[in-house]
Amino acid sequence: MTAVPRDPMLPVLFRIEKVRRDLSDTFTMELVPEAGGEFSFKPGQFNMLYVFGVGEIPISISGDPGDRSVLVHTTRAVGAVSSALDSLKAGDQIGVRGPYGTAWPIESAYGQDVVFVAGGVGLAPLRPAIYHAMNNRERYGKVMVLYGARTPEDILFKKELERWRGRFDMDVLVTVDRATGKWSGNVGVVTNLVARGGFDPLHTTAFVCGPEVMMRYGASALEKKGVARDTIWISMERNMKCGVGLCGHCQWGSHFVCKDGPVFRYDSVADLFQVREL
Repeated sequence: MTAVPRDPMLPVLFRIEKVRRDLSDTFTMELVPEAGGEFSFKPGQFNMLYVFGVGEIPISISGDPGDRSVLVHTTRAVGAVSSALDSLKAGDQIGVRGPYGTAWPIESAYGQDVVFVAGGVGLAPLRPAIYHAMNNRERYGKVMVLYGARTPEDILFKKELERWRGRFDMDVLVTVDRATGKWSGNVGVVTNLVARGGFDPLHTTAFVCGPEVMMRYGASALEKKGVARDTIWISMERNMKCGVGLCGHCQWGSHFVCKDGPVFRYDSVADLFQVREL
């Protein structure tokens, strides 16, 4: 008997297992399927999260790809649906469609240095790839996480960054645009951390995620250090509505972000960054 394929537009029911407040406007949800079982995803992919009676939005998966028992999403409350998600608590239900989209080619970087450049909440979509690198540490050269936030109060996953920095087999550098309180760390944009180097540019794969202007300057800084465009990868988030390339809301030049992305090789989209209308 041939199995009937699942409708990609039909959400699957998930239960909120845990909610954690990360920042004043950012939170992390751990979800488990109501029907039980496990699921898998690739670092960099996203899901469509549906709040009943409100709508759905695309959110990158931010958990460990090696843990198939729980689905993790980190979300910033900036609109109607994300604010509705922010009002939910453990035990509530939401609909989930996915996973969708392209992935960080983290396995293709075996044998090379890997550099993760993140700005603000852009650390969340990179987190699964960082986990993969840590879980397979012997397969990589240097592993570097370069992270920038607006202020010390805006640093995402602060305790986790501290744990990563305490490891002897990876380098974690954090900077803030504006120092407040007792901050005594780096001050300045994250591209300053890229300029310091510490990696072999001829044998480096770089993954960049954050606001578009940050990704443009971050990729440029990597190029100036000698990293080739075809080994730099970025993740886009542009008006995705359906997740499967039907509605056309996320068209970006000749690309559909939900299908051709959200992860793109930088050399394939570098020219689009210069066109404001896109």
